Amino acid sequence: MGTQHTYRVIVRGTFDGLSEESRTRLLAEADAHGLTAMQFTDEGSLTYDRTLKHFSYRLVVVSDAADGDEMAGALAEDRVETALKELGHGYRGLRSTVTDLDTMKINYKR
Repeated sequence: MGTQHTYRVIVRGTFDGLSEESRTRLLAEADAHGLTAMQFTDEGSLTYDRTLKHFSYRLVVVSDAADGDEMAGALAEDRVETALKELGHGYRGLRSTVTDLDTMKINYKR
């Protein structure tokens, strides 16, 4: 096991084939999943709007640095797939944006 890095991953996708039950539940919870609810967590933070078209999940993933960003993205997408299936929400087109917090360069103002 190599050095562990912490990654922030945003997984985006499109809702697809939502059942009436899913639509009703998502609309009822929409205010709790808006822009103000966005945060990076281990279990993931789901955000969407009332159009129920696109969504995003924000996750924190800890993975071997040697495996790189691709593995962190794959792990995050797997977590999102599992969460959406457990909730019974249809989706398609998952894609990830990964930031390695351990190699991120911070420019401080002087």
